[in-house]
Amino acid sequence: MTSTPVLPAPRTAPATLHRDPRDQWPEHARKLYEYLVGLYGEDDPLPTLAAGWVAHQRSVNTQKTYARGFKVFEEFARDHGAHPVHVKCMLADAFSKYLESAPTWQRVKGGARGEMARTGEPYSDASRANALSAASSFFTYLDVVSDDGVKNPFDAVQRPVIDPDFSPTEGYTEQQWIELLLTARDRHRVAAYRKRAYALLLVLYTCCLRIDSLLNARVEHLGYDKGHHVLQVKVKGGSWRKKPIPPVAWDALQDYLDGRTDGWLFCTATGNQLDEPAVWRLLRSLAQRAGLREINHPPHGVKVDAITHALAKKDARIDKVQRWADHKDSRTTQRYNRRKALLDDSPGYALATDVASALEHGAA
Repeated sequence: MTSTPVLPAPRTAPATLHRDPRDQWPEHARKLYEYLVGLYGEDDPLPTLAAGWVAHQRSVNTQKTYARGFKVFEEFARDHGAHPVHVKCMLADAFSKYLESAPTWQRVKGGARGEMARTGEPYSDASRANALSAASSFFTYLDVVSDDGVKNPFDAVQRPVIDPDFSPTEGYTEQQWIELLLTARDRHRVAAYRKRAYALLLVLYTCCLRIDSLLNARVEHLGYDKGHHVLQVKVKGGSWRKKPIPPVAWDALQDYLDGRTDGWLFCTATGNQLDEPAVWRLLRSLAQRAGLREINHPPHGVKVDAITHALAKKDARIDKVQRWADHKDSRTTQRYNRRKALLDDSPGYALATDVASALEHGAA
């Protein structure tokens, strides 16, 4: 049987340290630790191992996704009487099969605050792939931190086949984006939040940012370089990039900041960091007030819209859009391009027009 890596008690710091290193964990690692301690107690190494693994991930989005996926795996293992650290290949494969039909957690309508039940649709292929990837990554981490080595039980588990060119998320047209921005600026339900909503959407859209990059930016990250107003952000993968802010977005941002020189770039009324669910609610609320049809448009969809619209511009260059989108590969940029799936863009129409003209002249 694979041994569990020997670790000190989760809240026991070396005597020479004044602070516990775990205090430096990011948000999603701390939350996962607290969740697992409630189930396994502080003497079990799992909470520290799992939280340390999440903290090891470079991007906030990966930390959040892996923590969520690990909870699904942990629940399955516990229900089958197995400690997550000791799961073997057979149970790992059973977990993959379980995800194909298991209902997802949904809020109970009319229930107590925060009450959830497994009454939702089964996991999508993408969600299943994320959960399996999270579990596999956890065991890869265990192998690294363990002196004895840990075999990854998910190495032999087949993953869902995901078409990288398909996305079920619908987007907005450029005209619809103008409607959203005008609604944020002039008709947001709460007048006090209009400047923040308007600036946030303008910066997110015109700088082609991931939502976690923008929400983790601080006012201190704003600057000026070679004639451009810029924002230093941490992009996917953990590297820092300098993003030029167009004048219209800069003006809206300065109007919102109103002279503020420190703190989170976009924050709550109390100065706390704005979170992604708040931006999701903002998009949904603005779309309703703007009279746009209801679609499932998450904050990350803003980046997809921006890339799609940029590539549709006359003389658009894929290499420039790729750099603007912070993609290492142009194929990733093209996958974000929703227009590639539009029937209107089929080259067959232009080809058929030429053929029809030639046939008509030939018949004459």
